[in-house]
Amino acid sequence: MEVADLISVKDASQWASTHLGKTVSPSNISYLVQYGRIRKFAENGAVLVSKSELHDYYRSNMIDRKKSWKEQLGDDLNWALSFEQYKEAETTKHVHRLHPYKGKFIPQLVEYFLDSHTDKFKSESFFAAGDIVLDPFAGSGTTLVQANELGLHAIGIDVSAFNVMMSGSKVGKYDFSDIQKEVDKITKALNHLLQQTKSGEFEEKLLGELNKFNSKYFPSPDYKYKLRNKSIDEKTYAPDKEKMFLPIYQSLVDAYKIELLQDDPQSFLDKWFIKHIRDEIELAFAEIKKVSNLSTKKILAIILSRTIRSCRATTHADLATLNEPVSSTYYCAKHGKICKPLFSIVKWWNSYTRDTIKRLRQFDRLRTNTVQVCITGDSRNVDILSHITSINAEFADLVQTQKIKGIFTSPPYVGLIDYHEQHAYAYDLFGFDRNDDLEIGPLFKGQGKEAQRDYVKGVSQVLINCKKYLARDFDVFIVSNDKYNLYPSIAELAGMKIVNSYKRPVLNRTEKDKNAYSEIIFHFKNAELK
Repeated sequence: MEVADLISVKDASQWASTHLGKTVSPSNISYLVQYGRIRKFAENGAVLVSKSELHDYYRSNMIDRKKSWKEQLGDDLNWALSFEQYKEAETTKHVHRLHPYKGKFIPQLVEYFLDSHTDKFKSESFFAAGDIVLDPFAGSGTTLVQANELGLHAIGIDVSAFNVMMSGSKVGKYDFSDIQKEVDKITKALNHLLQQTKSGEFEEKLLGELNKFNSKYFPSPDYKYKLRNKSIDEKTYAPDKEKMFLPIYQSLVDAYKIELLQDDPQSFLDKWFIKHIRDEIELAFAEIKKVSNLSTKKILAIILSRTIRSCRATTHADLATLNEPVSSTYYCAKHGKICKPLFSIVKWWNSYTRDTIKRLRQFDRLRTNTVQVCITGDSRNVDILSHITSINAEFADLVQTQKIKGIFTSPPYVGLIDYHEQHAYAYDLFGFDRNDDLEIGPLFKGQGKEAQRDYVKGVSQVLINCKKYLARDFDVFIVSNDKYNLYPSIAELAGMKIVNSYKRPVLNRTEKDKNAYSEIIFHFKNAELK
């Protein structure tokens, strides 16, 4: 390696920013080093990286990917709609990261179609400030949030009561001093419980043993770099070291009399949470139920839900999927070392309370004086006007006189996700009714011909019901992968016509799935209009 090729992390970030035409921070470069994407060199105590290795990394991950994806997915792939120029902090800005949610679209995609700009792909604007937009599959509320930011009114509908609470929390208005007061009460109660048990001391001892063991057998970033270059066989090396550490873990569990998983779990919470965490969850929820301010109570419930999701007894790699409960130390392929389950929610509770308040304040500075309403109901038959009238009669009058200008939504994909199940812990804790049988295209129904027919019928019924509330010259945008070519039939059944479609690559989906993948944004209009 030539000395002239080695540059500092700061210089590397400046070079990469110029090379890629977007901001690359020093922490982005450090991430590549930490996870073994590029090597770390040292000179007089300073960390250096190779400019040529950086160049090769970006070429293989950016330039070659674009060419490869177009070869696999077709030349009609609109790379401008990949939004690859945005960092993760921008695609998860302010309230968009209040709570994890599978299958949500990034805010920049919503913004692209709702704002007033035009370009060579979007030749006209479809919405203007003061218009009303509808999302009949509201999910985590991305359309509602972006509508507010752009000065549009919005209505969301979802069969999931938890989704409605999540969406409503994102656009809600808050007394931040009241939130902080209640957070402090709950944090104090949790810390008191932690002091009464030995789990905190146990976890400190365990972390100390793990640090010693991992430093010896999984040194970072050398271990990950060796994995990427195949000088270590992970399949044989990692399981051997995992077994080596287990006796150390078990001796600490025995010494501190730590209770792990329950023998006869009666609920999702019993099955997927270590006993001490289960006790902390119940304590925090009992404190939340005492809160008198309804807005504060709901946002505290969202924080608790986000917290306990991160504290389930599973591996880091399986956090989104859940296979079997894990109550012992294990080799974590994601982090390249021996990791442990969690024994307290306090760390995550503290982190998420700070993060939530910060994000709510950020959005509060951007919000417009518009109305966003989210309804729990089946979009195939829900009486939208009646529900809005009971929530906000003045807004209901506006909906009735002005009509809804259009829709921006993404229905569930056929047989891909069970939307209620992904938040089973929240339904268990908060006692919401589950409406799994009302989901359209759920995972448990599969992707066969019958499931596809049900899907076409369900989505078209949603559009037919919503059409009653739309302006005659409406614009409907539907985001879908549509690998079974179902949307032409859906449009016809709904009395609509597809006037345009935009095919975009979907980048950065999951760590496990890096295959070329695209989705289509269908533009529907009223078939009765010429």
